[in-house]
Amino acid sequence: MKLLLILGLSVLLLPQFLQAEGRRPNILFILVDDMGWSDLGCYGADLHETPRIDQLAAESVRFTNAYAMSVCSPTRSTLMTGKHAARLHFTIWSEGAQEGGPKNRKLRDAPAIWNLPRSETTIAKHLHDAGYLTALVGKWHLGDWQHYPEAHGFDINIGGTNWGAPQTFWWPYSGSGRFGSEFRYVPHLEFGKPGEYLTDRLTDEAIKVMDRAGEQPFFIYLAHHSVHTPIEAKEADVKHFDEKLREGMNHKHGVYAAMNKNLDDNVGRVLDHLKKSGLDKNTLVIFASDNGGYIGSDKAGGRDMPVTSNAPLRSGKGSLYEGGIRIPLIIRWPGITKAGVCDEPVVTMDLFNTLLGAAGLPPEKNDGLDLSPLLKQPATKLGREALYFHYPHYYHTTTPVSAMRTGDWKLLEFFEDQHLELYDLRNDPGEQRDMAKQMPEKAGALRDQLHAWRAAVNAAEPVPNPDFKPGKGKARP
Repeated sequence: MKLLLILGLSVLLLPQFLQAEGRRPNILFILVDDMGWSDLGCYGADLHETPRIDQLAAESVRFTNAYAMSVCSPTRSTLMTGKHAARLHFTIWSEGAQEGGPKNRKLRDAPAIWNLPRSETTIAKHLHDAGYLTALVGKWHLGDWQHYPEAHGFDINIGGTNWGAPQTFWWPYSGSGRFGSEFRYVPHLEFGKPGEYLTDRLTDEAIKVMDRAGEQPFFIYLAHHSVHTPIEAKEADVKHFDEKLREGMNHKHGVYAAMNKNLDDNVGRVLDHLKKSGLDKNTLVIFASDNGGYIGSDKAGGRDMPVTSNAPLRSGKGSLYEGGIRIPLIIRWPGITKAGVCDEPVVTMDLFNTLLGAAGLPPEKNDGLDLSPLLKQPATKLGREALYFHYPHYYHTTTPVSAMRTGDWKLLEFFEDQHLELYDLRNDPGEQRDMAKQMPEKAGALRDQLHAWRAAVNAAEPVPNPDFKPGKGKARP
């Protein structure tokens, strides 16, 4: 009994001990919106220039098989809770959940929530209770005003609303028309001036939070709206990339390339501030995207062409092919990380328990693992059986679909006709050779495993549309 009491007190007192010893790290989590797996130089981008992020990657563990959900809000819900989006039923972005999906397709979208329940204990709440100053700077997109960051453990909310994108990246960041008649704005960014750019301003605000934290450890969730639409950038940067374009490049959008450059500049600014203030020696830095790159066009921006390419990966945002769910992930933790490349498959849910462990807090029983073994030795294996994905909705890149990856095998099951696709990612990372008919037993076994997982997490599924008239709906992508 005494031993159990001592062990219990040790767990409770560990965070206070770490803080007293000055070993509890600050946490800077930079989340980019819609950045594709190959949008960075260190992941193979051709047109784009990202030297500061590439340098960060060279000093960090760079993950080559990191995954997210296929659209924004579901990924953000997993980051906050460590739970799979399918378990939460947060499987589509907030506005999409409220709209309920198209009415002229073969299936009706599965029901989904759009407010992150206040009953969920977020990573911010855990860190706040452990003595951290917690701040969201940028995009929230996890619910209405009753479910804003302040209701989920954040001391500071600068810019976070239910909207998924700003009306414009230019101050005062407000207006209507692009997303319908509603008037959009980004709160708490007053006293700007004409020509001010949103990514610059959000970086300014994050630096102010660092300076105000003083001796208190901080958790800053810097959730940039860049590089999401609207595709807008500074004129000089656009001119530079338009002139750099060459035949045969995967990336062809000069304005999008300019957005990436500005984002890179701002990552450099915040890292420089950490170093100048001496905080870099005790700050865990995470850089990630929330889903694969957006391959639709931004006609409103004047260039009717794909925003980006995720080549050599297939497809993009919304899809459960690799281009829709594989993301850049870079983690630097001074004194812990051994710089290198990690090929082990990981997923955004894992960051929850990783951050708990960094703060000296015990792990939660959820859908994520602690990545610290990989941060110390990138060649380590986690021993996880499989990763699962579930997007029971329509998007311009997909019909409702579930998927799983186990080892190098990837299975997709499409709900409209239950057809299966099977890929060997080691030899076919671009998912060009479907082996489901060649290996029916393998495909069937993985399908059964996928079904068992959906049942275990109580995943919501699409249902037949009684109003569907064959020949009237769109064909499967």
